[in-house]
Amino acid sequence: MEFKEALKIALQSLWANKLRTILTLLGVVIGVASVIAVVTLVNGANVYVASKVNKYGADVFTMSKQPQIITSYEQYRAFQKRKNILLADYNYVAEHCRRCEQIGAQQTQTGKIVYGTQSSKDTMIRGQTWAMPEMQNLNIVQGRGFTPTDDEHASRVALVGSDIQENLLKGEDPIGKEIRVDGVPYTIIGLGEKQGKTLGQSQDNWVAVPLSAFQKTYGTAKSLTIYAKAGTGAEALETASDEGRVLLRSQRHDAPGAPDSFTLETSDTFVGLWKSISSGFEAVAVAIAGISLVVGGIVIMNIMLVSVTERTREIGVRKALGARRGDILLQFLIESGMMALVGGAIGVIGGMGVAQIVTVLLGFPSSIAIWSIFAGLVVAASVGIFFGVYPARKAADLDPIVALRSEL
Repeated sequence: MEFKEALKIALQSLWANKLRTILTLLGVVIGVASVIAVVTLVNGANVYVASKVNKYGADVFTMSKQPQIITSYEQYRAFQKRKNILLADYNYVAEHCRRCEQIGAQQTQTGKIVYGTQSSKDTMIRGQTWAMPEMQNLNIVQGRGFTPTDDEHASRVALVGSDIQENLLKGEDPIGKEIRVDGVPYTIIGLGEKQGKTLGQSQDNWVAVPLSAFQKTYGTAKSLTIYAKAGTGAEALETASDEGRVLLRSQRHDAPGAPDSFTLETSDTFVGLWKSISSGFEAVAVAIAGISLVVGGIVIMNIMLVSVTERTREIGVRKALGARRGDILLQFLIESGMMALVGGAIGVIGGMGVAQIVTVLLGFPSSIAIWSIFAGLVVAASVGIFFGVYPARKAADLDPIVALRSEL
C-alpha cells in the first residue's frame, strides 16, 4: 500500500467519527497548548528582562545593600542586617575609582504627587545624582535632564514619567509646571520617554528629583544604590568592578577575608539569575503539562483499540484481498499519528492564543519561540505514534479467517 493511500484511508476513518475524534484530541490539545503557553510567556519574560536590564548597558555595574532578586525569606533577613550604603560611601567611591568612567547614585521612595486638584498615589519617587538618567539610558523627550548644579544646590526641579503628564497634567506641556512631591514643590524640567506596562503595572508613574533635594525631604539614613560605568569590553568591566568593590569594602571597613557587606551586580549577573529561576519554573510547568500529553496518548490508544475491534471484519477483508501485515500496521499508525498531529496543531494555536490573552489582560510580556511550535507538533505526533503502536500491531496480527468471521 502506498503511503498516500494509507493517509487517505486514515483521514476518511477519522472524518467518519468526527465527535469521537474531537473528544480524543482534547488531551493532546490541552497538553500542547499548556506547553506552548508556558514557553511563550517565559520566553517573553526573558526577552523583556534582558532588554530592561541591558538598558543600563553591558558596561554598568551596581553596588547595593541587597541584590535585585531575593529567593528566600532567610536571604532577605540576612541582607537586612547589612549596613546601609550612604552618601559618604558613594562620594568615596566616586572620588577614588579611577577605572570608572561615570558614577551615579539613586534612592527610591513611593509617595503622592499633586498638581492643582489632581493627584496620584504610589508614584515612584527617585532621588538621583545628575548622571543617573543618562546612565539608565532614559531618553528625555521634552525639556532637559539634571545638571551638576542641580545636584550641588539641591534644586527643586523634577523629571516626570508620561503617566504624570497624561493623568495629572491632562496632556498639557509639562515644562515649567509646578507639582508637589509629598508636599514639597518642584518645577518640571523634563519629560521621560514612555516605557509602557509590565505585569499590568505602569513603568511611567515616576518622578525623579536631585538626590540632594530628595535627602532633604526623606533624610540621609536610607540605603542607596551606586551605579558605575566602566569602559568598553569585559576586561574593563571586570577591572572597574574589582576596583569599586575594593574601595567600598575599604570605606565600610569590611574585614580581610570576610564576605562583602554589599552586593555587586552586573547586567549578566541579573539576567543569568533570572534565567535560572525562569528555566526552573518552565521545566516544572512543562513537566506538569506533559502529564496531559501522556493522558491524551492513553486516550488515543484506547480509542484505537476500540477502532480495531469495530473494524475487525474490514481488516479481514483487506488481508484476504492481499493486504500485507505492514500495510495494516502503517494504516493504523498513520491514523493515530494524524489524530495526535491535528491535536498538536490546534494546541499550538490555542497556546499562543492563551499567551496573547494573558498579555492583553495582565500586561505580562510574551514572545513566541519558533522552536516551541515545531517541538509541540513533533512531540504530539510522536505521542500519537507511540501510543498507536500496540493497537496497530494488534490489528496487523489479526488472523484473516478469524477476522472474516467477525460479526458486523
